[in-house]
Amino acid sequence: MALSRKKWNNILIIACVFMVAVLTFIDSKTNKMPEDAHALFDEQNQLTQLQFNGIWLNQSDSGWVCETSVLNCQSLATAWSELVISVVDISTEELNTLPSPLALSIAINHQSQAQHWQYYPEQGLLQSAAENWYQIPPSLRSKLVPVISAK
Repeated sequence: MALSRKKWNNILIIACVFMVAVLTFIDSKTNKMPEDAHALFDEQNQLTQLQFNGIWLNQSDSGWVCETSVLNCQSLATAWSELVISVVDISTEELNTLPSPLALSIAINHQSQAQHWQYYPEQGLLQSAAENWYQIPPSLRSKLVPVISAK
């Protein structure tokens, strides 16, 4: 039985409406911040310098300055300075399966003494110097990746 053009159009319209509904539902479930999430930096403790994986960001009087190879300096700096995290517990089994972390040096309020953290970008995990573990929400992880020029 062949379908008429009108029936095919109706099928396509219904499929499009269904797909938009599914994508809206998925976005509403994945884009929410966890209820226990809190800001890593605030007004009293502002991020002023960040260094990881050979990349550095520094806040000056005129704004954020990055290594010359970083193309998304302002958005990267904003993402890190407005980072939201949740406290998590990591078991020893999970710890053994984690890949090698990136060393992350953070300076707060232009202090000369930097804090040294461990950053697991694929898992969205941060480990403080005091060995406390924090989870970065999945919706924020892609914003924390620098775009590097291909020079």
